[in-house]
Amino acid sequence: MTGPRPLPGPVPEASPVDFEAHNESGGWTKRPKQDDGRFVRADYPFKGRIDPDGPFPPAPDRYVLYISWACPWAHRQAIVRRLKGLEQVIGLAVVDPVRDGRGWAFRLGQHLTGDPYNHFTLLRQTYDATEPDYPGHISVPVLWDSQTKTIVSNHFPDISLDLGSQFDAWAEHQDLDLYPVGLRDQIDALNQIVYRDVNNGVYRCGFARSQSAYDEAVQALFQTLDQLEARLADRTYLLGDRLTEADIRLYPTLARFDAVYVTHFKTNLRRLVDYPNLWDYARFLYQQPAFRSTTFFDQIKRHYFITHPHLNPSRIVPVGPQLDWEAPTQRAR
Repeated sequence: MTGPRPLPGPVPEASPVDFEAHNESGGWTKRPKQDDGRFVRADYPFKGRIDPDGPFPPAPDRYVLYISWACPWAHRQAIVRRLKGLEQVIGLAVVDPVRDGRGWAFRLGQHLTGDPYNHFTLLRQTYDATEPDYPGHISVPVLWDSQTKTIVSNHFPDISLDLGSQFDAWAEHQDLDLYPVGLRDQIDALNQIVYRDVNNGVYRCGFARSQSAYDEAVQALFQTLDQLEARLADRTYLLGDRLTEADIRLYPTLARFDAVYVTHFKTNLRRLVDYPNLWDYARFLYQQPAFRSTTFFDQIKRHYFITHPHLNPSRIVPVGPQLDWEAPTQRAR
């Protein structure tokens, strides 16, 4: 298998380029312009699974999770890794939150790790190592197999499921089941709606190219948030009294909502703090160690406000909003 192409020296500090040179998750191909102005998410072509009977069986010290603390799709993987107690089982490498024209880069700094496993300087090297001269979408998260030197998956819905179920033999919290059989139909149905209208819905608002596309997306977003607000009026978590995959998929969007999406993506009909139940629920999750220790608002804000110059030409990162994520919650009582 051909290895990654060599790069000349260390990667310098990011110098953001025109948004059309990459898409919102770090791809290198231009995002297709739709006639109706709707945002279309790129494909995630690597969809291997961790399977005892497959080419990627579960094992300790074999796999590495490449993430950005800023990316909501990667954030959920870090939460699951911490919840299950897999810090000594699955490696973790964190890219710089600010991308330049070459995409996600590894640098050392606060909450950044570089790449201690492969000593890559750019995330795209993992893609080129898997498929030489890979022409498509480059994104985090990436689940990497250190034995075969290839990407297992960049398909974020599958990665969190596999982390939550396939490494129990080595997990610190083996009994934590985030995707219980008896609730899977409900979790899947809720996840489908949340992904379409909330997780991806904020991007459909922010990257809409027409008023009609934006209006359609923002209406669906807030209708769904209204429904989630009502749902959380009489339950601790989305599915009742237990934490599930559904909560882990919703939280990263809520964590970024007021800090970024309200202004940057124009999702300003209501703020998260205007929803008593959703705001209480988001704080309740944040105050649990696996969520708090993986939520870095500085990196989140730097990523969005600096990396999308067509939305924020000045690249000024706003100082606010001031939110008390540590305020006591009704759920904690």
